[in-house]
Amino acid sequence: MTAPDPIRIGIIGAGYIADWHADALAATPGVRIAAVCDPRESVARTLANQHDAQVFTTVESLITSGSCSAVHVLTPPNIHEGIALSCLSNGLDVLVEKPVAESVGAVRRIAICAQENGRLFAPGHNFLGLPSYARMKTAMQAGDYGRIHSAEVTWALPLAPLRSGPFSLWLLKQPQNLMLELGPHLVAFAQDLFGPVTITHAEATHPVMLPGADPRPQGFRVLARAGHVSVAFHIAMVETVDDRSVTLRGSSARARLDFAADVLTVERENASDLVVNPLRRQMELSAQHVARGVANAFTQAKSLNTQNPYARSFRGMNAAVYGAMAQRQQDPRFSAASAVAVMETVEAIIEALPEEARHTAAPAVRTRAPKPQAMVIGGTGFIGRALTRRLVARGQDVRVVSRGRGGPFPDLPDQVETVAVDLADRAALTDAMTGIDTVYNLARAMCSTWEEALTQDVGVACRIGEAVLDAGVQRLVYTGTIASFDMSDPKVTITDTTPFPADMTDRNLYARSKAECECRLLQMHRERGLPLVIARPGIVIGPGGPLQHWGIGRWHGAGAVRIWGHGRNILPFVLNEDVADGLIAMAEAPVIGRSFNLTGEPMLSARDYFDAIHHALGARIRVATGNLDAFYAADAVKYLLKKHALRRKGVIRPSRADWKSRAHFSRFDNTAAKAALNWQPEADRARFIRRGITEAGLFGF
Repeated sequence: MTAPDPIRIGIIGAGYIADWHADALAATPGVRIAAVCDPRESVARTLANQHDAQVFTTVESLITSGSCSAVHVLTPPNIHEGIALSCLSNGLDVLVEKPVAESVGAVRRIAICAQENGRLFAPGHNFLGLPSYARMKTAMQAGDYGRIHSAEVTWALPLAPLRSGPFSLWLLKQPQNLMLELGPHLVAFAQDLFGPVTITHAEATHPVMLPGADPRPQGFRVLARAGHVSVAFHIAMVETVDDRSVTLRGSSARARLDFAADVLTVERENASDLVVNPLRRQMELSAQHVARGVANAFTQAKSLNTQNPYARSFRGMNAAVYGAMAQRQQDPRFSAASAVAVMETVEAIIEALPEEARHTAAPAVRTRAPKPQAMVIGGTGFIGRALTRRLVARGQDVRVVSRGRGGPFPDLPDQVETVAVDLADRAALTDAMTGIDTVYNLARAMCSTWEEALTQDVGVACRIGEAVLDAGVQRLVYTGTIASFDMSDPKVTITDTTPFPADMTDRNLYARSKAECECRLLQMHRERGLPLVIARPGIVIGPGGPLQHWGIGRWHGAGAVRIWGHGRNILPFVLNEDVADGLIAMAEAPVIGRSFNLTGEPMLSARDYFDAIHHALGARIRVATGNLDAFYAADAVKYLLKKHALRRKGVIRPSRADWKSRAHFSRFDNTAAKAALNWQPEADRARFIRRGITEAGLFGF
């Protein structure tokens, strides 16, 4: 008897979450990835090539191709409904990433469409697929925890975009989108465990101002009832210790599921005497933690880090969805009824919140059309925002290139226009540069292979250079990085004319890609007169910057960091406002063809930086020394495993110099930048700490 044909899956939307879905699908029996659809063809092709799938740039072309029998809809939530309805109406089953839609009405319409067309519709509530959650639910239903009287469901995890952007993301468009994004995770647990949930109270906490005095809550407290069970939902998005958990309190036990770590522990009473009782209780808990820790570590090691808890949640969800789908049935956890019930509760929470936690204030009214002479590509990022506002303060209008038409400048409608331009479209770029004198290119791509970097980073940089020439722009300011230097030798001082290493093949992708961009743009300058100036910012800090800055060390949540090296050498910190001033000076000074390292005055080591955070903000971060040789050795082992065990293509061979460069052992001399640009980075230590730390909003409150 031959095995049935696998279910052919199409992935619609090839962003960050698509990799998790794709890896889980690849490990799910009875299915295969047949297609990837994304309007950005290069992004779709990158994911499709990993799974031998077809590439599509429109949903319509995917549907008509007949390549799939089911799809995962992984686009921004505001377009989920239209895509799901189209796929269902054309005979495809759908799984829609949470939030399924922006309203319960939209979710009901998807459910009705699925029923009318005889198709299956599943919500992507992935954490319900965790093995540890299944054990908790089974034990509760068997009465192992006694009679449950209350439950707490917590999501405490920093959400960096609230403080450092990008602010064009869907989840920041409206305050209520934060609840739409995170609420389904929490509500799905309660709904699945206890049934219908009634909201009795909801409040928003810890507001933070987005650019333009546009507030967003960074926390929610919600009280609810589910039958005789009192339920509390807690959401915290400030810099906090990771606590994503479900706690059940019953008459016989307290069960706590750490669903971020896939660990379930149960605390029970025991019949020992008063002296032994507390000891036995803690030892039983300790034994559970050790057992789960060892089991999870074994699973991670055996799978070569491909089965972390988050990955297992997607695998569990897919196994439940497609195991049932093969029989044309649905697991109740991932059914249309569950999707509707969860969104009903989330919408009830939103309706119980105060108005300011649901909708944003009306943006400022435009009184004139901007007349931009400067274009900022990457203007919604950390440095780009500071640059754009600096340009406006100097009396210039700005055209910001972004993926969407929204951006972090609602208070500047007369001075800033945001345009959506495909960076792969040279003609569109050239057209967008009409009337522009200066183009600032701050764009960067997140790539996992050198081939991706050549296409999505180097190719884009060259295309922007071509458009600058086509449009007759007077100056292109390209932003590279000091990471491209060999900074491993403390005896070396790096100047603006210090060359990059001749061989960059063993450097990290970011450093190598940025160096290649510089090389090709400089070639265009020499051969074709590209009016180019190159900036290489140092470790940039300041208002709107992240706490967890990976230029300083490897972070483990908000409370612990392993710094690169011993942490006593002076680091090339620089304020984002000073970088913005340097970029503007590079556009105005007679410096075409030159490169400048925008590093601040030598002031703080990594340890000094964390001591300053402690003294200024009262927060002691656990700082550990990072042995760079150990990092290198671990990276070498990972390289061998990825290349030979997992057989991944394009794996980068690690180098000791690359790891030592992360510690920034070499000093930087910014004399040339100060002289040629009349640039004056902050030199006063107290003012530097005030702007870079005290006023930077590092913790969100």
